[in-house]
Amino acid sequence: MKFIDRESELEMLEEIRKRSERSAMMTVITGRRRIGKTTLTIKAFEDYPFLYLFVVRKSEILLCQDFIEEINRALRINVLGEFSSFARLFEYLMVLAESKPFTLVIDEFQEFLNVNKSVYGEIQKLWDLHKSRARMNLVLCGSVYSMMKRIFEDEKEPLFGRANERIYLKPFRVDVVKSLLTDHFPRIKNNDILAFYTITGGAARYVELFFDKEKFTLPGMVDEIFRENSLLIDEGKNVLIEEFGKDYGTYFSILSLIASSKTSRPEIESIMQKDTGGHLDKLEKEYMLIRSVRPVLAKPGGRIQRYMINDNFLSFWFRFVYKNRGALEIGNYKYVREVVKRDFSSYSGIFLEKYLREKIAMSGDYTYVGSYWEKGNRNEIDIVALDEMNRRALVAEVKMKKVNFRPTVLRKSAQNLVNKLGDYKIDYKSFSLEDI
Repeated sequence: MKFIDRESELEMLEEIRKRSERSAMMTVITGRRRIGKTTLTIKAFEDYPFLYLFVVRKSEILLCQDFIEEINRALRINVLGEFSSFARLFEYLMVLAESKPFTLVIDEFQEFLNVNKSVYGEIQKLWDLHKSRARMNLVLCGSVYSMMKRIFEDEKEPLFGRANERIYLKPFRVDVVKSLLTDHFPRIKNNDILAFYTITGGAARYVELFFDKEKFTLPGMVDEIFRENSLLIDEGKNVLIEEFGKDYGTYFSILSLIASSKTSRPEIESIMQKDTGGHLDKLEKEYMLIRSVRPVLAKPGGRIQRYMINDNFLSFWFRFVYKNRGALEIGNYKYVREVVKRDFSSYSGIFLEKYLREKIAMSGDYTYVGSYWEKGNRNEIDIVALDEMNRRALVAEVKMKKVNFRPTVLRKSAQNLVNKLGDYKIDYKSFSLEDI
């Protein structure tokens, strides 16, 4: 699949590269695995002197040997001497950049914690010493968000405050996903677009995987995920287990419950029979895997809230893979495929709402887009969008089929909300699969 989207990120990285020709620049790029960080950096710098180093867990001496080979190849030089520490090698590259401007990308930068954690302090000292003379465009990428956040945002860490720019790479927007599918498959149906969005969430690796294999329909994607030797069966574990460490079982259980529509803290704690406040707080603020959602107009500290998993694929993985791991361990893929096909219509409803909320937000017509409900999940409204300047509000219900829309029911459910909005002009609407 050809490189798509990321225009704003490419423009930003090109501007940073130009600035680095005067003095060294440090940029941090974070984002979950499979989101496209490596592809983005290669695309951004492929036409310029560019060195890409990938940090793996091995002895520092062996890692340096691998890096020297790559330096010789990429920069077309012959590195002389022995390098047993990354600090010495990094100093060599900083001095080299004083006469030869180039981009250095270090991928999975957080892995130095497992190689030699003193590397960060050594990099800080060398960076402060050479950055005014060196013309290095240093790009540090990492996919373990909690570790990268600590390395660069904890004031006790040596690299705190050193980054000039930060990029948090997100999935492709809904308009990009839709255009990609409709441009290549003009006869694609709206329910297939929804299924593709519900499972991939716009994460670059999954979009590429299903797109290249032309498995963009629900049956095609389900067959690809739930088959013998599928790499996606262990995907959630591979992506998250390093984030959570030895306490991963509790976090996995919480995420599985949220993916199964147990989205309030009381619901989660009643099932797990334990206090989960600390875990939920870390999942939201440290790991950035969930978000707390409150009704429109609710007070910031209000107790009425729900939790949602940010990543569509991980939500799907916890709902259908992790939940059915017993059947998958004995190779009963057929059973799980049938479960997905049976439950997918009701499961994908919240993602149709999510898709449409993002689409409305992208219109630029509103200052807030969310939803509304009252205690006990009463008077629930799928989409509420506010234009605070012009005092307008969109109140909408989302149904798979527009024929199921009941205007009188929506108006009745919205009565308390309308009273709170006061002088707002209310526009009542219905949305369905037709509006994708």
